Amino acid sequence: MAYVTIPNDLSKIKTKLALNLTKRQLICFGGAAAVGVPAYLLARSAFGSTGAMFVMLAVMLPAFLLAMYEKDGLPAEKVLGNIIRAKFTRPGIRPYRTENIYAPFTGKEEPIAESKIEKQNARKI
Repeated sequence: MAYVTIPNDLSKIKTKLALNLTKRQLICFGGAAAVGVPAYLLARSAFGSTGAMFVMLAVMLPAFLLAMYEKDGLPAEKVLGNIIRAKFTRPGIRPYRTENIYAPFTGKEEPIAESKIEKQNARKI
């Protein structure tokens, strides 16, 4: 007897609208076609048929990636935003620093990290 397996997590299943594509995919593919086909027609006279095809491919590829790429449930633009934020806008190395709350009572106003470095330098001498 034939049977169909049903996944346990139904949140990963997306609603399909037309041609087994989601709304996001339809919008991205439609936008790519609206920009890529005129780019091909305009570039055909300048670059020839093969060169115009590569121009069309270069114009349409970002929209295709936006439509299809997904990692851990996040779309491509959110993944790229996270990568940009982690690599460029935030500091790369965040050193561990503690604050000595007892420093005012002991008369030492220097942070603990600096005193450790001074102790290490003193040992080397």
